[in-house]
Amino acid sequence: MSSDDIWRQFGIATWRARRARLLVAVASWLSLVIIVVAPWWSAAITPHIRWEIDEFFVRAEVDENGVLSTRAFIELENEGLASVTLTDISMEIPGLRLIPADKADEESSVVTLERGGSATVSRRIVITDCAAVPHEPQPMRFTYRAWTGSGSAEAPADSWQLTGPTGRIPLAWQRGLADDVCNDAVSPRWP
Repeated sequence: MSSDDIWRQFGIATWRARRARLLVAVASWLSLVIIVVAPWWSAAITPHIRWEIDEFFVRAEVDENGVLSTRAFIELENEGLASVTLTDISMEIPGLRLIPADKADEESSVVTLERGGSATVSRRIVITDCAAVPHEPQPMRFTYRAWTGSGSAEAPADSWQLTGPTGRIPLAWQRGLADDVCNDAVSPRWP
């Protein structure tokens, strides 16, 4: 009789085999989670873009056709671990229309953001209906190229802050932008 026979007789070999299978299953599951989560977290699958519009420069502009718009300076930051090239910025928000990059105004339609890098792009936003702009925060859509391929992703912006007699309250970025531009357009000090 060998030691293996003794282990089997007391059921220890079966216990060890079950434990080994359980450890292999747990290790496989953890490996799969790491394989899936690591590229997502590193922004290899979907970029992590943070953006905001610098509200200090928001001013009402009315062209010769009576179209109300503003020039928005969009500050972009790549919070991911992989570089990403943004090929387009768009949004679908009632009451607002983002105009594509205009080469005549020296606006770039393609922006490369290195890991942890930032850039500022300028775009014209037309206000088609001040009252139709929603009060809930709306995202911008970014079309991108990365080393893993091309795609599109939506990213919300931080809320603007409205200062009133009761303190500061958050305000959806697009509502704040529309309010600033629409109020500026009807202000008596506006030329």
